[in-house]
Amino acid sequence: MRQMNVIDAEMTLAEVVNAHPSLARELERRGLDYCCGGARSLGLASTAKGLDPAVVAEELSAAVGVGDAAPDWSTMSVTELVDHVEATHHRYLWDEMPRLSALVDKIVSVHGSRHPELGEVSRCYAQIRADLEPHMLKEERVLFPLIRELAASSMAASSTAVESHCGSVRNPISVMLAEHDLVGTLLEELSGLTDGYQPPPDGCATYQACYAGLAELEADTHLHIHKENNVLFPAAIRLEQALGATIS
Repeated sequence: MRQMNVIDAEMTLAEVVNAHPSLARELERRGLDYCCGGARSLGLASTAKGLDPAVVAEELSAAVGVGDAAPDWSTMSVTELVDHVEATHHRYLWDEMPRLSALVDKIVSVHGSRHPELGEVSRCYAQIRADLEPHMLKEERVLFPLIRELAASSMAASSTAVESHCGSVRNPISVMLAEHDLVGTLLEELSGLTDGYQPPPDGCATYQACYAGLAELEADTHLHIHKENNVLFPAAIRLEQALGATIS
């Protein structure tokens, strides 16, 4: 008997990844943006890419791994999720981006004359790093402390923390969302410049390591943005709304 699809075309892309995180790469392979575009349904996103939604849903259902349960981060509290994002994704980027900068510089110096596209790869990656580093600082110094204070304020049923930084949590979140969109566009450009992070036949081991690292950075940043856009930020807004209703 044919097994019923686990994935439905009416599910949003964010819901697909929240329920089955292993499908993130399957969505990426099909050009389906689950982080910045996570609110779209699988059906609409597939149609926009010229794909048959029913076929995509069936293929994704077949790709669901045994025991691929919802990840821990999908059920974390906002404070737990903030800690998780900082310890997992921010720490990864702070450690990895300098290493990748050195690798990009090296392959440009060695292979740039034969592969002039590396100049654009270098420019694009430098812009990604230049955007992500101050972005993470703003989250760590402004938004995340505000979310932690909201959570503490909710526990105490007090409005003190809500007014402490920049008014509503929606204000810094709106800035972060816009910056996520920009980074998402740059990552899409970087993938195109590198032919999907495929090194050329004459690429040395450093070339291969660089492109593998850039591919990993893209995948990790997509998941990072997904967790914030589609899980953390909506939860923080709901928390603020609930706190305001309690106080009023």
